[in-house]
Amino acid sequence: MSKQGLTRPLSVLDLAPVMEGQTPAEAFHNSLRLAKHVEKLGFKRFWMAEHHNMVSVASSATAVLLGYIAGGTSTIRVGSGGIMLPNHAPLVVAEQFGTLASLYPDRIDLGLGRAPGTDQVTARALRRDRLGAGHDFPEQVQELQQYLSFDNHTGPVRAIPGEGLDIPIWILGSSTDSAYLAAAMGLPYAFASHFAPAQLHAALKIYRQHFKPSEFLQAPYTMACVNVIAADTDAAANRLATSFYQLFLGIIRGKLRRMGPPIDSMEGVWTEQEAAHAQQMLSCSFIGGPGTVQQGLQRFLDDTKVDEVIATAHIYDQNERLYSYQLLKELFNHIV
Repeated sequence: MSKQGLTRPLSVLDLAPVMEGQTPAEAFHNSLRLAKHVEKLGFKRFWMAEHHNMVSVASSATAVLLGYIAGGTSTIRVGSGGIMLPNHAPLVVAEQFGTLASLYPDRIDLGLGRAPGTDQVTARALRRDRLGAGHDFPEQVQELQQYLSFDNHTGPVRAIPGEGLDIPIWILGSSTDSAYLAAAMGLPYAFASHFAPAQLHAALKIYRQHFKPSEFLQAPYTMACVNVIAADTDAAANRLATSFYQLFLGIIRGKLRRMGPPIDSMEGVWTEQEAAHAQQMLSCSFIGGPGTVQQGLQRFLDDTKVDEVIATAHIYDQNERLYSYQLLKELFNHIV
């Protein structure tokens, strides 16, 4: 192991997962417990993602939940990974995050995505008269920036609070489209490689090649999300991962369910085709004992050269989830 120490920030993406036999309220308490835990460990950010109409995810009212997390912590940055901007009026987002940034100065991040974060039927319910609104995502980002700028103090519509506050905006992506936008706007870029790894390398290359310095960022800054399930041994981690695989299998089959306890093996639970599909979409997953996870992450960082890693852990037992992040932080200190 290298003794050079941590050279990249390490962060957390949480979805307020709801387990079998659990309520959303319990999921929220677990998320806060996790945030406090990783804050003590020295993680940089704790982000939460907007999803809708999913029985296993309780982070639909993302801005509300971020206030709960920020209020229960003191130093870790708290933000959205992300807010699905076409679901909302930019003014409302500016006011919500302006409120958060006023309550918790220098701790709030605003990650923005263009996908609905749900199925098309639910997207229609969310967007009403703005069906297919993702096509105007660049204009929406610019409108949001305008509301948050100090220069807007003479504008006819103002975000109070929000105006003039320093709230870092990130562009999120799972394909190459948002890479062009993040580069053109000179904003940091986060890629969802934890479920959509296919275009990761192409998107990072596009972003870096086309990046234009801005008042917000002088050089490209990239972050990639990965799945990490760490335990004392490979066998223990692989067993924990069966909860994640079963959850993902429900997504593949269109039968959403809450995450259940781990099982001994996925053999006979999914078909060879389903297993192959899952392995393809979850190729940026690092599952095993500390040595196995460290080697996998080191290869990933060597290949991608990302500036920051944000990890998510789909683990049924809360104590095992906390321990996984503890192991990750310990081994990450030795990744160069």
